[in-house]
Amino acid sequence: MAAGTTDISPNDVLSAENLQKCFDNYLLVDVGAGLTNKKFSKDLDSVIQRAKDAGLTKILVTGSSLRTSKEALRLTRIYPGTIYSSTGVHPHDAKSWETGYLADLREIAMNPECVAIGECGLDYSKDFSSPEVQREVFEKQIQLACDLKKPLILRERGAHADFLSVIDKYMSNLPVCVLRGFSGSQKEAESFLNRGFYFTLSGSLCKDKSDDGMRRLLEQDILTMDKILVETDSPFMFPNIRASKLPPAVKESLTERSLLFLNRYCTFQRNEPCSLPAIVEMISVLIKKKPEEVAFATAFSALKVFGLSQ
Repeated sequence: MAAGTTDISPNDVLSAENLQKCFDNYLLVDVGAGLTNKKFSKDLDSVIQRAKDAGLTKILVTGSSLRTSKEALRLTRIYPGTIYSSTGVHPHDAKSWETGYLADLREIAMNPECVAIGECGLDYSKDFSSPEVQREVFEKQIQLACDLKKPLILRERGAHADFLSVIDKYMSNLPVCVLRGFSGSQKEAESFLNRGFYFTLSGSLCKDKSDDGMRRLLEQDILTMDKILVETDSPFMFPNIRASKLPPAVKESLTERSLLFLNRYCTFQRNEPCSLPAIVEMISVLIKKKPEEVAFATAFSALKVFGLSQ
């Protein structure tokens, strides 16, 4: 072989192409996907493969009831190393709480693939469960998380004062807290940030129309990158990139690759984890960072918060 030349086998070419594919993708972790939803019952294998093709390395499937918590844990066995789960009872489902539920949640949470307690919290925006029942069920799950030292995945909607009064009773022993779907004011956000909370961001950014909502928190550097996690909330929260309130700079930032996944596979009727690259690109414009930085930082935080294997 002449000096300065290299033999490249077909296998080497394939490896080079695969390597380039890795560089084309962001490093992503979806910390909130409802893959137990019946909308995914017929083609979950394809949904997971598309997520991997889009750059997702891990997906956390959240439990919102005892049934979905069990199903989420089952998915971790089918997709080991890719799917992780949480176990909890959503405030809307608090009225379904029965004797023995706490022991059942504990049994699920003892599995290493179950990495968090929740989604739990208080949601007074709809009258599915009374505030009194919500607070009681919320407190039981906080106690479980403190006992097992597992992160809490939380929801607060229209219940800020009551939420903090419950949380603050456990501050000295509270594990890491992750707040999903925040829709409150800047002042409320700052009260959570002062307590060390992480915030998840999703396609709901497209729906933010308030003057002091999530987009402002990002643009004003109040919510910093080290406190951000990303999720798709599949099959919900489709990132509507045509929303009238979405700044033109955000719409123009979306790459051909992220739009391919978003437009080909995701709809208002069924969002998928493969929409996550588009969400990361939108965030990157709002916080004036490169999307690769946002992807890496949020993935690193997810691995750290939930103790996911790399």
